[in-house]
Amino acid sequence: MKLSKVQYEEIARYISTLKPTRQCMKQLKERFPRYLQDIAVDPTAPVLLNLANEVDFSPALMARTILERFLQDQDGALSSKPVLNSMLRDPSLIPDPVLGSQVNQCIVNDCCNGPLVDCIKHSIGYEHEVLLREKLLERNLAFLDEDQLRVKGYDKTPDFILEVPVAVDGHVIHWIESKASFGDESSHRMYLQDQFWSYWNRFGPGLVIYWYGFIEELDCHRERGILLKDEFPSNIVTLRGCMALEEEHAGDCKLEKIQEAQ
Repeated sequence: MKLSKVQYEEIARYISTLKPTRQCMKQLKERFPRYLQDIAVDPTAPVLLNLANEVDFSPALMARTILERFLQDQDGALSSKPVLNSMLRDPSLIPDPVLGSQVNQCIVNDCCNGPLVDCIKHSIGYEHEVLLREKLLERNLAFLDEDQLRVKGYDKTPDFILEVPVAVDGHVIHWIESKASFGDESSHRMYLQDQFWSYWNRFGPGLVIYWYGFIEELDCHRERGILLKDEFPSNIVTLRGCMALEEEHAGDCKLEKIQEAQ
């Protein structure tokens, strides 16, 4: 769906009141001594998960923080990100099996953060890229995907580049980017800076599809060459279609001249 900026801000304000986390780290620090006590009683109990829920903190983020501190205490230095991320993806790699179990419980019970959620997001993103590919094939549009473009030496590319440009809503587009998310101000601003404008500089104007909707006011760069949609456009005009219309128009004009001559 499309939301106006006012509607989006109203929803954002409401959500921000659901989980006040300003004091949660302080509360967590005060309650953390319970961890060792409760673990001693029952090593299989979801102690870290319960602590995170008590203070309205993301279980996966809390598990990451605690694991980072645990590894630092062991080695005396901060562990590298690859090591930390590998243990979060596979908690069986954590040297302390009890802590590994606690971390695993936090990760599988967090619906917003963590490697499991990242995997789900990646799968949904890939699913929508496949959907976009199918739509392009249905319309018989010639395109190059990211893998083909990387073979050609491009390092930063949109999901699909059209080998023959098309027109949408009267605007010519050369590339299409798929985003399996909702386009809010923060994420769209980041995408513009990190991706969309660089695509525009290299390949020309393009189309971004936010499959889960976007704030209406963000679709303000059409004249500069970046269009936003929440679905695959049905009003695509191809070069072949333009030529057919021109031929039809030329035929009508010729017929009119013959009729006038008669």
